[in-house]
Amino acid sequence: MAKMNATTISAASPAASSPSLSGLEEPKAQAISAGAAQPASTEPIDTDYPLTPVPFSARKSGASIAVVLLGFTIFAPTLMAGASVGAAFRFSDFLLLLLIGSAVLGTYVAAIGFLGSRTGLTTVVMSRFSFGNKGSKFVSLLLGGTQVGWYGVAVGTVGEMTALALGWESWWAPAAVMIVISTLMALTALYGYEGMYWVSLISTPLILMLAVWITWLGFNEVGGWSGMFTLQPASSMTWSVAVTTIVGTFSSAGTQAANWTRFARSGKSAVTGCIIGFILGNGAMVFFGAVAALAFGEADFVKLLVGMGLGAVAIFFLVGNFWKSNADGAYAFGVAGAEMFDYPSKAPFIVGGATLGTILALTGVQGHIVGYLALLGIAIPPLGGVIIGDWIARWRKGQPAVSHVGVGVRWQGFVPYILGTLLAWYTNNAGIGIAPLNGIIAAMALAWFATKLFPDATDRAVASGEAQIVAPYAR
Repeated sequence: MAKMNATTISAASPAASSPSLSGLEEPKAQAISAGAAQPASTEPIDTDYPLTPVPFSARKSGASIAVVLLGFTIFAPTLMAGASVGAAFRFSDFLLLLLIGSAVLGTYVAAIGFLGSRTGLTTVVMSRFSFGNKGSKFVSLLLGGTQVGWYGVAVGTVGEMTALALGWESWWAPAAVMIVISTLMALTALYGYEGMYWVSLISTPLILMLAVWITWLGFNEVGGWSGMFTLQPASSMTWSVAVTTIVGTFSSAGTQAANWTRFARSGKSAVTGCIIGFILGNGAMVFFGAVAALAFGEADFVKLLVGMGLGAVAIFFLVGNFWKSNADGAYAFGVAGAEMFDYPSKAPFIVGGATLGTILALTGVQGHIVGYLALLGIAIPPLGGVIIGDWIARWRKGQPAVSHVGVGVRWQGFVPYILGTLLAWYTNNAGIGIAPLNGIIAAMALAWFATKLFPDATDRAVASGEAQIVAPYAR
């Protein structure tokens, strides 16, 4: 494929801040300004821009961004995570844990979301600047792989819930349900942003109805707020693991918030959407699941719903929510695959990831959610910390075109990531501080220092004028 002209708009140009003059009015012009490779006419072109910045003409309103992110975080497995945490603590302790975990997750995701709006790029494409052209493949594999795992958790939960509610004892009946629902979810992701937006409008109210319902039943069971504060936990969990679990509910997806906020028209609307989705939405779902679990003394969410007599009714509410959230997840591993293989369409990777997620569901991955969340809370946040630290050090006024990243594997990104992850793992096991926050801060600081002290080929190209700066796509 031939490379387009790399000449771009200077960040200092007055035209850079004007959408009508910035060359962003049409997708074709956007590809030129980004210095991206133009696909040959025989290759599919994905209008969701998986490899290039989203042009201003394709940007969405702040309300639209908030709807998509809220629909993303109003996620039934978050109820499951809330149930596992809530059943292990007194209610007063849980409320403090929820506040801490939501604040860490929300602040972290808002920072990633802001970068998405500024650059117009997905998280995995942004990672090329921090980890290098070849190093970013690791990021694609890690983030895409975690979404495949979440996909399997959701599909497996639907099948398990259906089998318990309807009294099925055979293996093939719930397996058939998993395959059918997985197919519908993948088709929605293939349709893209608009498909996820409309499913959000339908599915979000449904799961909120279920969440509020089980919360009301929980408070009614124990006699209201006063009764809730008198309950003793039915299981045990350390504070460190609990906070890591709360952050882990959306650490992977939150790191990929840029996949959606790159459609935002301003950094402010991106940050607002992230706060609405990842502090209010995610925090509320953890709270709802915890109240029901603590009230009924059951940490297993599927057994909890069946024990509350909501099995058959809950299926109706859950399927719509899982559909939306898994469509988001499939979209995420689709764009990750597109970046990993430099392919201009996300479609084959959505199909492949959905197939693998369904296989995981058939093997019972949903039964290991707490361990999975703890792993995500340790391994994923330092990744975002590196991207944030690198951006602060180099790209606050704009970045060169992605095609001008001149490093294959950038050690200035990998070393901070590895050290940040090791620190998060150690502090989680030792119960020191907040493990995800420890990992984020360490990775961010180390990435900043490494970038400042050891400029790479991309920095030298910018300094020499060989690679000009692309003006921020949003402010």
